[in-house]
Amino acid sequence: MSVTIYDVAREARVSMATVSRVVNGNQNVKPETRDKVNEVIQRLSYTPNAVARGLASKRTTTVGVIIPDISNVYYSQLARGLEDIATMYKYHTIISNSDNDSEKEKEIFNNLLSKQVDGIIFLGGTLTTEIKSLIDQSSVPVVVSGTDGKDDDIASVNIDFTEASKEIARHLIEKGAKRFGFVGGGYSKKAETDAFQGLKEVLNENGIKFDDELRFVGNETYKDVKEAYDALKGHNPDAILCISDEQAIGIVHGAIDDGVDLPSDLQVISFNNTRLVEMVRPKLSTVVQPLYDIGAVGMRLLTKFMNNETIEDQNVVLPHRIEYRETTKS
Repeated sequence: MSVTIYDVAREARVSMATVSRVVNGNQNVKPETRDKVNEVIQRLSYTPNAVARGLASKRTTTVGVIIPDISNVYYSQLARGLEDIATMYKYHTIISNSDNDSEKEKEIFNNLLSKQVDGIIFLGGTLTTEIKSLIDQSSVPVVVSGTDGKDDDIASVNIDFTEASKEIARHLIEKGAKRFGFVGGGYSKKAETDAFQGLKEVLNENGIKFDDELRFVGNETYKDVKEAYDALKGHNPDAILCISDEQAIGIVHGAIDDGVDLPSDLQVISFNNTRLVEMVRPKLSTVVQPLYDIGAVGMRLLTKFMNNETIEDQNVVLPHRIEYRETTKS
């Protein structure tokens, strides 16, 4: 049978309350008593019951994490930053993959609440109206990292996609681009909308008309992007902005297969800067999002909510930079 707190208290000849205080790091215990209790805990191999502790303290030190696609490199890099900060603040995580399915997201959200998590964090993806409603009614704090939320009074961490897109457009126009393509994705509607807005604004400023036939919205994965390249190439773009690295790599490979010279005839650039961009040849130009930091800051923001700390701004915008590599003109 497993060792209980009662067994430890009996062996150490102290009350269960004293054992509980030692386990929870309460300093209101005499040093000699704490040493004696810790010796018994080690000798009996006692492991505190997290559920019981949670019921007693009304805290489980557990955070629920909802990810659209756990196999996607973008989300795994966000998750790594989140996990490191969670460990630092002694929180455990329950990571759930939603497959970007709104019904599954609702089910996961409610399931996490039933597990009495102390908070929930969304990594990437698009928040549906129903999910936003659940967040508004949630009994625990919720933060979204690398996804929607800022315009809906939901705590969030992200970069400024509009400004990043403007910087890209100005650079590509300066390098001779006149006919732009844009590839959006199904996971990040808000990011896509903001990036497209920035592109259109700079094109308008420069008297360049955007051809609606050159906008493609699909999945953010490599295997699905062949359709995007086939749809765009017949309209002769000389620059294509993609919302994800995997999309951009698919565009690059499609262009190479067609004998297109990059970047002389076609410039390609994307968002995210996952580790994939250094593996592809030619190396991919990207907006460098601080993915690790987006996950880490999101988790830190959530810990502030959970511990009632002062929060100066619940919508955090992190800096970005643009790395022009071999798929754009230098």
